[in-house]
Amino acid sequence: MQHLEEQIAHLTRTVDELNAIVTRQQDEIDNLTRRVEMLMRREGERAQEGSGGIVLGDERPPHY
Repeated sequence: MQHLEEQIAHLTRTVDELNAIVTRQQDEIDNLTRRVEMLMRREGERAQEGSGGIVLGDERPPHY
C-alpha cells in the first residue's frame, strides 16, 4: 500500500511540474502570436503606403 501511495505522490508531482511547463509554454505562444499579428499589421500598413522597398523581377533598384 505504501508503494502505491509513493507512486501516486510521484505522479502527482510530475503532473504539477508538467502543468507548470505547459502553462509557461502557452503564455509564450500567446505572446509570440500577438507579436506576429502586430508585425503582420505593420507590414500590411507599410505595403499599403507603398514603402515596402521590395525589388521585384526586372525592376531596377533606385540607385541605378
